[in-house]
Amino acid sequence: MKAPVLETERLCLRPAERADLEPAAAMWADEGVVRFIGGKPRSRQEVWFALLRGAGLWAMVGHGYWVVTDRATGEFLGEGGFAEFKRGLPEHLVPGPEAGWAFAPAAWGRGIASEAVGAMHEWLDANRPGISSCVIEPANIASAKVAAKMGYVQTGETLLGGERVNTYRRGA
Repeated sequence: MKAPVLETERLCLRPAERADLEPAAAMWADEGVVRFIGGKPRSRQEVWFALLRGAGLWAMVGHGYWVVTDRATGEFLGEGGFAEFKRGLPEHLVPGPEAGWAFAPAAWGRGIASEAVGAMHEWLDANRPGISSCVIEPANIASAKVAAKMGYVQTGETLLGGERVNTYRRGA
């Protein structure tokens, strides 16, 4: 299965393409982007592997990641989707598909994250209804606000890579 194309008024959420590597690598090299997502810039190879993983999830589990672009210009704005990372977090804190998103600075402050993450969740509700979760670093207030808009409720906290993270749940 390949990621379906989703469109909103301003955005296109589509499967990753080879040409997305350079803008994605630029986004993940930005210290402001990674400040609350692991804290360190990602190498070009790490970004490539993440794009492959996001696409491969569709074939393996029936959901995965999209690249988010501006519908009018095609500009790369970020990434988002659902995963099963199998990273050893307590299952009762992170049940169901785990939502995640990251956006380039050009998308900040424009409601892009809420619009894209809303489209992702509309797809999830129509195609994979049930519980979903997300994991957000406590200082990432912007992502916590987006999660709340989607109906996520904080369920606890745990450690990820030795750092404290908050866990959220949405649905039944």
